[in-house]
Amino acid sequence: MHPIARFAVVAIAAIALAACGRGGEIGNVGVDWTGNDISIEAVADPDVDGVVCHLAFFNRSFIDRVSQGNWFEDPAYSALDCTAIGPITIGDIRTGAGGQEIFQQGRSLIWKTLRVTRIYDASNNALIYLAHARQIQQGSGKMSLSVVPLDGPDVTWKHGAPDARPMQGSVMVTGE
Repeated sequence: MHPIARFAVVAIAAIALAACGRGGEIGNVGVDWTGNDISIEAVADPDVDGVVCHLAFFNRSFIDRVSQGNWFEDPAYSALDCTAIGPITIGDIRTGAGGQEIFQQGRSLIWKTLRVTRIYDASNNALIYLAHARQIQQGSGKMSLSVVPLDGPDVTWKHGAPDARPMQGSVMVTGE
């Protein structure tokens, strides 16, 4: 098979797979007559029982792909909201400033991914979830943020809570 024909077959298969339902998809809202949709997925944190995030993102239709000429990429815009759905049990999580990625999904054939990163805020005893796009070049500032407080009797740490010292370089705000 000619390399261009092989590439076309792979591209069509990738588009077909993108159009199929995703495992965590719980909703899909049509936004225009061309078939563009906003999809909503439930994303469970694999290391924190009792927390679920709902991630909404844009899915381009076949008609939009043909008319725009960009077959292989979806926009990076997303919205995120995370909440406690029961008692919270925190397992082995990274507590450093860079956080830990808990979800990723391709938004183009090769280069762009939509990700959810969890960051532990020791100063405020909270988990911060950040939805953002990652690209090889031309990084994007499109993001969404959600915070789950860790106060209350229904929060346990499997291996004990880390120190509540502020991270280096953080600013602590106190009341008057």
